[in-house]
Amino acid sequence: MIVVHHLENSRSQRILWLLEELGADYEVRRYERDRKTMLAPPELKAVHPLGKSPVISEGETVVAESGAITEYLVDRFDDGTLAPARDHADFLTYRHWLHYAEGSIMPLLVMRLIFGQLPKQAPRLLKPLMKGIEGNVVKQFLGPQLDLHLGYINKALEPTGHFVGDHWTAADMLMSFPLEAAQSRAGSRYPAINDFVARAQARPAYQRALERGGPYTIMG
Repeated sequence: MIVVHHLENSRSQRILWLLEELGADYEVRRYERDRKTMLAPPELKAVHPLGKSPVISEGETVVAESGAITEYLVDRFDDGTLAPARDHADFLTYRHWLHYAEGSIMPLLVMRLIFGQLPKQAPRLLKPLMKGIEGNVVKQFLGPQLDLHLGYINKALEPTGHFVGDHWTAADMLMSFPLEAAQSRAGSRYPAINDFVARAQARPAYQRALERGGPYTIMG
């Protein structure tokens, strides 16, 4: 059986959603973040040397990285619904969004989170300096880059509300976490993104995944 090593408030939530959409049997092993550092606990290193989530195991097989996990699960369990065939015209678009989620948009969101924490974590006397550094990085780089990417994503969603074709695929599920994380910045400027997130969160499989995974809050 598939075991999802599920870290609270993390990207592994979308792996649970994918499994629910696939109708696959799986077990959830839940891990709590360190309350001071908000990092994953050391127990995850017993599963994979990097000690990160998401990671799944099936017998002796261990698969890490969201895109690799998604491809593994789709190859195992999909009936052709959640991914186009490799010879289909949409396959390259599917593969693009599958890897864009972690390769392009998530690094920017993680950087935004890290720089946002600088003033909060700094000693009192250094807080103004750290606040200035954060503001400058956001203004000069992160802000414009996030707007560029969110505009690109919003335009891609406008025709059908999906990233591939006109129905839900695993690429939509991979993109769900960064778009949930980006909603506070998206505001009303990117209505297709807001609509996508609302429809994703309303899906029965998404709701079942929340029940299996437990409380879920995007860190920000």
